[in-house]
Parts: sequence; C-alpha cells; structure tokens
Amino acid sequence: MTPIMHQFREIETCIECSALKQIQVAEVFYYAQKAVLHPTAPLFDQETQTLKPRCVRALKRIFILCDHDRDGALSDAELNDFQVKCFNAPLQPSEIVGVKKVVSEKLPEGVNEHGLTLTGFLFLHALFIEKGRLETTWTVLRKFGYNDEIKLRDDLLPTAQFKRAPDQSIELTSEAMDFLRGIFSMFDIDGDGALRPQELEDLFSTAPESPWEEGIYEDSMEKNALGAVTLNGFLSAWALMTLMDPVKSLAYLIYIGYPGDPVSVFHVTRRRRIDRKRLNSHRNVFQCFVFGPGNAGKSALLNALIGRPFIEKYTTTKGDHYATNVIDMSEGTKKILVMREILEDAVDKLLANKEFLSPCDVAVFVYDSSDEASWRKTAELLVEVATHAENSGFVVPCVMVAAKDDLDPHPVSITDSARVSQDMGVESPITVSMKLGDISNLFRRIINVAQRPHLSIPETEAGKNHKQYRRLVNRSLMFVSVGAAVTVVGIAAYRMYAVRKHSSG
Repeated sequence: MTPIMHQFREIETCIECSALKQIQVAEVFYYAQKAVLHPTAPLFDQETQTLKPRCVRALKRIFILCDHDRDGALSDAELNDFQVKCFNAPLQPSEIVGVKKVVSEKLPEGVNEHGLTLTGFLFLHALFIEKGRLETTWTVLRKFGYNDEIKLRDDLLPTAQFKRAPDQSIELTSEAMDFLRGIFSMFDIDGDGALRPQELEDLFSTAPESPWEEGIYEDSMEKNALGAVTLNGFLSAWALMTLMDPVKSLAYLIYIGYPGDPVSVFHVTRRRRIDRKRLNSHRNVFQCFVFGPGNAGKSALLNALIGRPFIEKYTTTKGDHYATNVIDMSEGTKKILVMREILEDAVDKLLANKEFLSPCDVAVFVYDSSDEASWRKTAELLVEVATHAENSGFVVPCVMVAAKDDLDPHPVSITDSARVSQDMGVESPITVSMKLGDISNLFRRIINVAQRPHLSIPETEAGKNHKQYRRLVNRSLMFVSVGAAVTVVGIAAYRMYAVRKHSSG
C-alpha cells in the first residue's frame, strides 16, 4: 500500500478490506467520509509537503483576526480565545506551554516573547495535517466562514442590498473609500504614493488571491513609471470591481479587514430615468461606452485616461478593454470615470440585448478626423445606437470625439459632423490629439455631460416623428378632455335651469 501512496501523491488513503469476512469495512466508510468532509487537496501539497497558498492566506487572515493587540503574536489569552471560538473548550495553561514547546523545538522563530507567531501558527497546522488531523484545520477554517474552496461562504455576503433596476448602479460609500485610503497608506511602506507589486501582494495576502492580476482589471488602472499602482488607480479599480461585481468587491473588503457592517459598504444610485426628470445626476462613478471603427483612436483614448504614453503602432484590441481613473472636476469635487471600449465587430451582438445600454451613463463616439470612411462609420454607429436607445427606453447622452487632430482633417468629416450634430441634437465634436497630448479636458467634459442626463441625447428621424406623434395624441386627448368637461358642465347647467323652472311653475 505504501509504495502506491508514494507513487500517486493525490491518493489520501489506502486500506485493505473484505466485505465477505467483514474486515475493516467500517474503516472504509470512515475514511471515505473523512475524504469528503476533510479533504487534503485544498489544504496541503503532497508533492512539496507544504500548505497550499490559499490555505496559508486564509490562516494568515484568521491569525490577524485573533491577534487583538496587533503585536504580531498570539498571547496565551489570545490562544485561549481562539481555542474556545473554534472548539468550544478552553486550553489549560499546561497545554499552552506544551504547544509552544513543540513549536519552538522544531521552529525557533515560531515563538517569541509575545507568544505564537504567524510562522508558528502555520507550522502547527502543517503538523496537524501531516499527522492526519485534517479535521482540526478544517474546523478552524469553517468557524471563520470558509467553504470547501477556502473562500468565504455565500451566506456571509449579504446580497439583498444589491437588488437594483437595470439603470441603477452600485458605488462604494465614503466610509468604505476612507477605509481603502487607510489600507493603501498602511501598505505603502516606502511612502512614495504608489503600491509596488510586492506591496500590493502583501495587501491582498489575506485574500484567496489578488483580484486584479487578470481579466479586465489588470490593465485598467493608473500606474507610475515603475509599474506601481497609484492611489487614484487603486481607488478607481475598486470602483470598477464594485460596478462590475459588487459581491466580489464586498468579499475582498472583508478579506483585507474591513471592520464595519457590510451593509454600510455600498450605495445604490438613483435610477437614470429619474435623474433625467430631475435634470441632474449625483453619481460618483460614471460608466462610459466608447464606440468607433477600427483605428479611430479608442484604445489611445482609454490609455490616456490612465496616463499611459501614446503608442504609434496600431494593434487591434481583443476582448474586453476597460480603463478607469479619478477625475478632478472644476468645482473641486472628484468623480471616477470608467471607460469601456466597444469593439466595432461586437456592436450588433451587443445591441441585440435590450438592456445593453442600461448601465451606460454616457456614450462617446470616436472617429479619425483625417479619414472620411472613419467618420461615416461613426455616424452610422451613432444612428444605430441612438435607435436602439429609443426602442429600449435606455437613452443616454452622447459625445462625439474627432481624434488625430495632429493630421489634416478631411473636409467631409468637418461639414458632415456639424450637420449631424445639429440634426441629432448633440454637441459638436471635441477635437483631440492623443499623439500630441492635447485632450481638451475631454474626460472632465464627458463627466459634465453625464451629470446632465437630460441633455445631449441624440434623436433619430424615427424618434423625432414618434415624439411628434405622441405630442399630437396628447394634444388631441387634452382637447377631448376639455370638450368632455364643457359638455358635462353644460348638462349640469341645463339640469339646474330645468329644476328651477319647474319649481317656479
């Protein structure tokens, strides 16, 4: 049996049994149950004989939660509290001495003058697992809310607060943002105002993994020349994660030590259709969809938002591309802008979804001002998106951007863009040159448009005709109502006259 287990490390138990002779049958069921309830694979790497990274991260978070005085070690009192919480039984003084003695003999740095260190705490759990006492570590993990994947259980993440209409969004509260600023400062060891990769890894060392190492987050935030995440990049990345996946955002806030009530972390914004009626929006995070043909300058626009230098060579964007940053507004406030690049060949598929535009606060249409074909395609996209918005009810204010202003503009794009702007009721295109770094306060202007959701909404001819038809219908109904009211009043007056005449007779 032993050679088999050495050859195949993933096998947890080998046992000989006989159903006929009733040899070790009960043991078979015991070990089968143990393999399901207290599996080895999520906790321990049999090849390297070490705790797995996710297990280490969870135990580190548990250690920090139990280290009440934050001195980097579990005192006798803290060890006893930990024992009571997990196993409902206190430790005797002699048992605490015995535990620390075992650790110090094998790992001197596992104990110091204050008590059991994190290194010693991890060593103890590795020892338990090596001796087959996996139930000890699993009991600890489950008492602190972890599931079999060593992530927080779903019931610890209240999701009722995330219920919202399609045109509502979720933002972090000022309390949560203040906590994130504090965490940023705590892990910015060198005080340079940015988190180097190692500092960011340390910040998320109590979470299952870093949430931003892949997917839409990796290239979406502002970094300095050394590749370190700035404070604005850090805060806006959290805003993006909250916008896209609020449950994940909540889980990671808990992982890194948010001390408050989870319900106080988020704020559900007002519906956008109500914002339009009230002629303003009080959101702090605005999502912008960026449309345009290939090679128009969409990616360059997103890169400019996060402070990346202009790249001369054109490369086709593949997959989802987001960028987000904090924007200083003229009135002294700060807003977060999230830009999503919409690939040209994905537009038709996206517009097939009626609610596609529901999370969009403002749409930007980018075209190469030196290329007539680029302008014509952008004009088509504007009409296509505006038509979808009118049909779905999720209308959005729009901004047109004439990119590559460093090149000679095409005459047709100049004359046609002015005509289309006037006909559809949007502002004239904003000219920019990412190559020259001339962006004309574009990002601030985009947010200004988003804050006035009742303006800059493009209207198609069909939309105008439909609006005119509704006005005629409403006017007709008003005349009918007035006529009906006059008729009722006339009948009432006649009846009164008839009654009086009859009385006088």
